[in-house]
Amino acid sequence: MSIKFITSTRRQFLAGSAALGAASITGLRPAFAAVDWKKHAGTTIEVNLIKSPRGDILQKYQKEFEDLTGIKVNAEQTPEQQQRQKAVIELTSGKPSFDVIHISYHVQKRQFEKAGWLADLTPFMKDPSLTEASLTESDFAQAGLDFAKDKNGRFGGLPFSVDYWIIYWNKELFAAKGVEFPKTFEELVAAAEKLTDKDAGTYGFVARGMKNANTPVWASFMLGYGKSTVKDGKLETDTPESIEAAKLYQRLMTKSAPPGVTGFNWAECQSSFLQGKVGMWLDGIGFAPPLEDPKKSRVVGKVGYGVMPKGPGAQAAPTFGDGIGVTEGSSKKEAAYLYCQWAISKEMGARLLQSGSGVPFRNSVLNDPEILKGVTMPAEWASVLSESAKVSQLCLPVIVPVTEFRDVMGVALTNVIGGADPAAEMKRATEEFRPILERSEA
Repeated sequence: MSIKFITSTRRQFLAGSAALGAASITGLRPAFAAVDWKKHAGTTIEVNLIKSPRGDILQKYQKEFEDLTGIKVNAEQTPEQQQRQKAVIELTSGKPSFDVIHISYHVQKRQFEKAGWLADLTPFMKDPSLTEASLTESDFAQAGLDFAKDKNGRFGGLPFSVDYWIIYWNKELFAAKGVEFPKTFEELVAAAEKLTDKDAGTYGFVARGMKNANTPVWASFMLGYGKSTVKDGKLETDTPESIEAAKLYQRLMTKSAPPGVTGFNWAECQSSFLQGKVGMWLDGIGFAPPLEDPKKSRVVGKVGYGVMPKGPGAQAAPTFGDGIGVTEGSSKKEAAYLYCQWAISKEMGARLLQSGSGVPFRNSVLNDPEILKGVTMPAEWASVLSESAKVSQLCLPVIVPVTEFRDVMGVALTNVIGGADPAAEMKRATEEFRPILERSEA
């Protein structure tokens, strides 16, 4: 993915933000004319969303979909861990309370496919009365297709947003300490420790420390050591590289992170960074918008955006992705599909990208110069997006029990922050998880 963006000043940012608040974006509305959008007018659908900037965008513009279709939408956002638990319980019952579900592909892909929980959208996509002409398979980036399709080429959802993990950094704190942005893991540690001044209440680094949520942080470091967590169905979580990644995580989270970090998910990390008390924050590029919002942030104009530093084995931008699909148990599949199509439409994709809330998988959005002119995030954010795409690597293993994987490894990482030996913890967790993985692939 190679994208050029227009440099935006603060004035342009504020003007663009105001424009996005309008009912529609001039010139960006898709050619919906051939679709019978009113076919299911009067229907009510239930939508299960993950609490995130992507969920916020969908709820913000929901009324436009309701006006377009006459379909009433009851949408609920739930924090990701609770959303995943709720989804499994309800989908296992065969009678979920929701018709549409927002999916974390990097967590739920194999599980949903194996269980048959999602309706096949392929026939809907081929029906011109249900699908607008520009929504074609060729318009999706390859990563989106890899996520959305199963081995038989069946669409069990529509690709929504790709998320690269980056380093957010506070330029003011860096300048005060005379620190340069780190290019390597070694420099990352040195910068984090130099930026930490506990007496002043400032800390050099923050990332997710909460059990389960912490696993992608360590897995991100593993990529830099040239390893993935699972390769060809075999765990690599007790290798020397995995242990070094755990040691790096331990050092950063004990020497340079705020107190109570073992209770931090992304929201707590973001809050700490917004207050201007943290030098660096590692997380998804889609969490950027509040940092540039004067109503929410004390660091407006001070935020730097950096590509993940190079590890001893590789430079890798940890990559995640989400999608949106129709449940197999829904009795309102066509109406639910219309919502999914609207959610990933060119207009909604433009809003996602322009607001910095995420990066759509659709090439027609990423390559549209009119859309790119409206990008309201700083030029540095846009540059990091393009640079991260060049070194993109999937972060979490595509396995059925990925939640259990995150739980088991997450306990080990929590113990590591508490002072436990990284080698002992990673070996213990690997032995605990190995039979779970083997059973899932049987």
